[in-house]
Amino acid sequence: MEPLTIEEFVNSRMQKEQKNHEKFYLETDRILEIDLDGKIFMKHGAMISYDGSIKFEKTGISDHGLNKYLKQKITGEELTLTKAIGNGKLYLADYGKKILLLKLNDEGIIVNGSDVLAFEDTINYDVVMMKTGGAALAGGIFNINFSGSGLLAITTYFEPLVLKVIPGKTVYTDPGATVAWSNTLAPTINTDITLKTLTGRSSGETIQMKFEGNGFVVVQPYETY
Repeated sequence: MEPLTIEEFVNSRMQKEQKNHEKFYLETDRILEIDLDGKIFMKHGAMISYDGSIKFEKTGISDHGLNKYLKQKITGEELTLTKAIGNGKLYLADYGKKILLLKLNDEGIIVNGSDVLAFEDTINYDVVMMKTGGAALAGGIFNINFSGSGLLAITTYFEPLVLKVIPGKTVYTDPGATVAWSNTLAPTINTDITLKTLTGRSSGETIQMKFEGNGFVVVQPYETY
């Protein structure tokens, strides 16, 4: 690739003018632009730039609701969100992860808590308590159930894959590679802990998420833990 002059570089990487009227817009596949006029929720620490008059407030119990707050404490994890309030252009990113924009139309999806980037305040959300099937899972699995209507931005490492779940066909996934799934599904934790596991002679895939029913699962080609 030939070197660029400064003018060529600036012109080739200049922010794009928004071509639609949606509040959320992908400047690149890894940078989210939000045309803020009011309030949105975003992942704490995701702001990389903004212009206009915007203030940021870390959410508390009054924002999450006491029930959400207590469930987060029970799981040993906490959904750390920031409210962005005001008017202007807001740019978000999350360690260079790929960003997917979803438009909910009176429907729902469940997303791994660490993969939530931003969402409109028109969307309802709640913490999902995973069914462990008696398995002790260190740290728990922390997921957010989104429902209603509005824009939701989630992140994945690299290009995700959507797996279909149908009655009679059970789908197993690695918890660290599982990004999201339809709210028609209620996964459980499946374990394969045997004497060989404890002595280091197993494959290492001792904990999986088990999906049964009718819906879909989103996985990424990367394990986060």
